[in-house]
Amino acid sequence: MKTALDLCEIDGGMPDEVGGKAANLGELVRAGLPVPPGWVLTTEAYRQVADGLGGALDELVAAGGSTGGTALAARARALLLEAPVPGAVREEILSRYAALGDDVPVAVRSSATAEDLPFASFAGQQDTYLNVVGGEAVLDAVRRCWASLWTDRAVAYRESQGVGHDRVRLAVVVQAMVDARVAGVMFTANPVTGRRREAVIDAAPGLGDAVVSGAVDPDRFVVDVATGEIRERHAGGAGTGAGTGTGVGAGTSAGMGAGRPCLTDAEARELAALAARVEDHFGAPQDTEWALDHRGTLWLTQSRPITTLYPLPESRRDGLRVYFSFNVAQGVMGPLTPMGLSAVRLFGAGGTALFGYGPADPLSGPPVMAESGQRLWLDVTTAVRSRAGRVILPRLLTLGEARAKAVLDGLAGDPRLSVVHRDLRPAVRGFARFARRVHAPARVFQALARPRAALAYTARVGEELEARLRVPDGATPAERIDHAVRTLRTAFPAVLSIMPIVITGYGLFALASRLCGTSMAELQDVLRSVPRNPTTEMDLALWELATRVEPEPFRTEPAEELARRYRAGTLPPTAQREIAAFLRRYGHRGVAEIDLGVPRWSEDPAHVLGVLSNYLRADRRRMEADGTAPDALFARGELRARAAVERAVSAARRRGPLRAALTRYALGRTRMYAGLRELPKFHAVRTLAAVRASLLAVGAHLAAEGGLEAPEDVFFLRLEEARAALGGGDLRALVAERRQVYERESRRRHVPRVLLSDGTEPETLLRPAGGHRDGVLTGTPASAGTVTGPARVVLDPVGAHLEPGEVLVCPSTDPGWTPLFLTAGGLVMEMGGAMSHGAVVAREYGIPAVVGVPDATRRVRGGQEITVDGAAGTVTLPAAPDQPSASTTSV
Repeated sequence: MKTALDLCEIDGGMPDEVGGKAANLGELVRAGLPVPPGWVLTTEAYRQVADGLGGALDELVAAGGSTGGTALAARARALLLEAPVPGAVREEILSRYAALGDDVPVAVRSSATAEDLPFASFAGQQDTYLNVVGGEAVLDAVRRCWASLWTDRAVAYRESQGVGHDRVRLAVVVQAMVDARVAGVMFTANPVTGRRREAVIDAAPGLGDAVVSGAVDPDRFVVDVATGEIRERHAGGAGTGAGTGTGVGAGTSAGMGAGRPCLTDAEARELAALAARVEDHFGAPQDTEWALDHRGTLWLTQSRPITTLYPLPESRRDGLRVYFSFNVAQGVMGPLTPMGLSAVRLFGAGGTALFGYGPADPLSGPPVMAESGQRLWLDVTTAVRSRAGRVILPRLLTLGEARAKAVLDGLAGDPRLSVVHRDLRPAVRGFARFARRVHAPARVFQALARPRAALAYTARVGEELEARLRVPDGATPAERIDHAVRTLRTAFPAVLSIMPIVITGYGLFALASRLCGTSMAELQDVLRSVPRNPTTEMDLALWELATRVEPEPFRTEPAEELARRYRAGTLPPTAQREIAAFLRRYGHRGVAEIDLGVPRWSEDPAHVLGVLSNYLRADRRRMEADGTAPDALFARGELRARAAVERAVSAARRRGPLRAALTRYALGRTRMYAGLRELPKFHAVRTLAAVRASLLAVGAHLAAEGGLEAPEDVFFLRLEEARAALGGGDLRALVAERRQVYERESRRRHVPRVLLSDGTEPETLLRPAGGHRDGVLTGTPASAGTVTGPARVVLDPVGAHLEPGEVLVCPSTDPGWTPLFLTAGGLVMEMGGAMSHGAVVAREYGIPAVVGVPDATRRVRGGQEITVDGAAGTVTLPAAPDQPSASTTSV
């Protein structure tokens, strides 16, 4: 490998030789875009120097980011700064610098192999030196660039992005400095709203490093790339005059002056046109750095992908589309495996068929389903643009995802999304088909008049599903895949037939509210501790299990060791027997359980055993004495529910005896059926677990044939790919690539609730609804009551520990989280609505809860004493936050 290359010799396929920054600069040169002249000292030069460091870098890699890694990084930096530059490399640097001219000022810039990647920019992690003059000064700057590969911040950033230290090398770019009149940065898509083809330009007089570092308040332009329309213009404090803002449509800036931006409108449009060329060349939105010299020539000094934008869902239809996150609705913020996505598409195909809109190919899922970021999205454009949809959709979202309702309400005034579907008949016909196919009239009649028959029907659904899930022991891999497709497509419509009974219960709850003249919010106590909820039954069974098992080794051993001992059959006898019985009943469940590709508790019981350990470590005597033990709370909740029913009946009686009788009847049915709300999902997850077990046998077959590395790899294929793989072929490289993407997406912290097909996240355009005002976060009331306690911020429930009375602050929840609720003093969720899973379970346990609190996991610090008011929907933070305590660590 050469130790130096001109920029014109480089292309985007050479990051291992020249690093990400230089590879992108080479691409810009090859595309004919204006780049200052220069050359690159390749990673070969760095390798030659690093080889002489006596193994210090190998020690750092072995440290793997432990505490000792910081000290080793400092040692590596010192050695690189002191290391002699090999003679041939030294001569290459000096001769190439001289070729640029006599004492030409240059920029000496780091270009790491792990830099400017599609998923991580590594912006600012390595060093750049400007206006370097003279050969010896260039040599010194090169050494400093090499050393900056091992700054503490660069080491920490690589670890946060899952990039191994052994994978990185450093090249150095040397370019002639631009004598800049104005310089800055330009995004080819709006990094705040996400809108594509909207250039955002920050500019300041002189060199652009002040803009990049944030040392100045730059002038800002927002320009529509397609039309050149300047949508926003703001003069910051970087120009010659005082910074004043001017709105869209203000007069053209004739030049720099008091209160005027340092770019003219014409120059901003020229930059936006350049942005379009850059993005078109790379095929993705770019974060660029640019300079405008005194002759009026534009130069590009850097381009890298914008890594913070959420990827766009693939669109099957033309025009602006509105997508709602299926993952957010299900309380699963992480990605889904490819097989998990296949399963949900089949579920969706079966569900939409009930309305008469089933897809021609069930494996492709209904047309309203789209993917991006390995997550599922629902195209709700038709609902947003129809009369019926604008009535129905907001009401559904109010119950399940209240913040999303506010986001969609904000789109109502967008002329691109005006109402075009005014005929109500298609919606009516669809709901009529659904009602007919799930036998809704008969189910509603049963629920009203024959409650025993209604409950017997729900039990029969489970029994019939159990029979449907069985696969003959001798089934071939092809037969197993066929069974999986058939089961996933037909099971969901079967379990949905329970919903008319559930809806009847909630409908009677609304009726009772009217009969007694009490709002539904005031009647929430009626919904405490309802029977027949499989999720609360599971949680209470786990708590009760903790009263029967031997306390050791649960109080001392970590969850992974307990799981190992359970699988080996070496736990104490009672624990071994009782845990096995619990997993026979609930082992199909898990965290992110809607993903067929995720192991169930029966496969990996570490999470359940960790929760069991937490229960055994709790001060049970104190909890029983003060009435905070979960079983006591549940029993007290049932008493409160009965008292709430009596209050409602008394209120109704003041309006007449018939109203009182109807109110008692209605609320009795409500409590009888409300817990069944969780049953369809319980059965759906049972289906996924059974299909998963069968597909593991398919994976074992493919692994034995050499097509996969391990049986579990089958979940990184789609169903149709698994079927095709039975004919032969090596899929290990495909699986490895998908695992890498999955792991990368698992680190993504932000997933929009709603996303437009032009990339806009509409939530960024909303004014905060209460937001963060005077130390108060505002969300949606979910479970009445007030609690003050230390916050515990948890991003992943696996391995999380929650002390009794702590307030659980999390992004969202599914049933896999709910064992934590038993010891939580309160609940705060970023997602959800009054009828979302976490809200329903919190009400049943009597835990004060607020949901739909934007950025709660960032705004609340672990260990802070916060107050949750579940009736008002507020979370009050301390006026002067305490320093983080042990509970700061997010799991």
